[in-house]
Amino acid sequence: MPYRVSVVVRYRKAVTYGVHALLAALERAGAECEIHFGATAAETAALIAASGGERVLVLWSFYSPDAEAMAAELAVVRELADDPRALHIAGGVHATAEPQQVIDAGWDLAAIGEGESTIVAMVAALRADTPLREVPGLALRDHDGVALRTRPAPQLPLDAYPSFPDRRRNFGPIEITRGCRYTCRFCQTPFMFGAQFRHRSVESVREHVRLMTAHGLKDVRFITPTSLSYGTQGPNPDLDRIEELLDGVHSELPAQGRVFFGSFPSEIRPEHVTPESMRLLKRYVANDNIIIGAQSGSDRVLDASGRGHGVEPVRAAVRIAMEYGFRPNVDFIFGMPGESAADQSDSLKLATDLAGMGARIHTHTFMPLPGTPWRDAEPAFIPISTMTELDRLAQRGDAYGHWRKQAEHATRLAETAKSYPRRTPRRRT
Repeated sequence: MPYRVSVVVRYRKAVTYGVHALLAALERAGAECEIHFGATAAETAALIAASGGERVLVLWSFYSPDAEAMAAELAVVRELADDPRALHIAGGVHATAEPQQVIDAGWDLAAIGEGESTIVAMVAALRADTPLREVPGLALRDHDGVALRTRPAPQLPLDAYPSFPDRRRNFGPIEITRGCRYTCRFCQTPFMFGAQFRHRSVESVREHVRLMTAHGLKDVRFITPTSLSYGTQGPNPDLDRIEELLDGVHSELPAQGRVFFGSFPSEIRPEHVTPESMRLLKRYVANDNIIIGAQSGSDRVLDASGRGHGVEPVRAAVRIAMEYGFRPNVDFIFGMPGESAADQSDSLKLATDLAGMGARIHTHTFMPLPGTPWRDAEPAFIPISTMTELDRLAQRGDAYGHWRKQAEHATRLAETAKSYPRRTPRRRT
């Protein structure tokens, strides 16, 4: 049957989770549209040209470090498919934080905030030929090129939409928590999704697992900013709620099914790693490793970044995790604003000590990400001596990560931020 609206997704491995959530929202809403996936710029352009809809909505999603490369790709797609039916919309954390950048880079629209209700309303508006100014959560190009914001999109309970669709079989991790009460100054999550937790109900999670097992899948993973915060709004884990979740998931799985919790794509806060929490995980999970967010070996830097914990809980977390058979992967960020040579030395010493205890160190370079309090902050200088030590850890197999590439991203993001002062007034419909 012919559709009035065709949706073409620029489908990239790096952002599949968010795209799957949008497709799930369209499916649950019963939106009448055809959907196509473009794995390359050329394929995306070909799908636009071949689409049968009267309007073609082209979805782009990307993180801030990829914004420049995606803008270049958008130009290629527009050149290959200069189609008046097409509307190119960018979504995700970068578009939310920097809609004017996105509009200036060539997109027709930016989606601001959580995209599920926006994409449903937008497809409905295109089908009915109603003004896009009535769609919540958008930034449109005004007559003079300025980004014009529509009313905010609502932040709904997670149970309102699934994490992934059924008919497209784009399965993945189940999002069990959105938002974060820990407002770390370098992180985009709490500033896009809100500074409090919204948890998916256990029954909704079990529905996801039933759907997965019906298609023969046996492994379950989760998306959450802090795994052991599930079910609570406070700083302390609610282990009874976590056990209810894990036990409920296992009850839906076949005998050989596996649950991965506290490992990629999620993490655990160091102060949440206790003998009690590790004993609980040991009873239910299949992963032999967990991810712990340390971020720095300096109490001063941890305090300045708003982490809400000190260095000693990190040491304790690694020791306890190892005692219970979990190998910790510990995140460190080098070059945070105001970080001194002494702070970096403290981080290197802690990283070396933790590696000696059996942990692996995941190294990062601070990036001034849009939408965060440190968007305009100057990254600290990382001297050759620090780089040499990081390389030495990696050569021994004790560390991994793309910190050099992130350093390049940091320089570019800092330069771009200067061109778009955060104090620029917002224009609304």
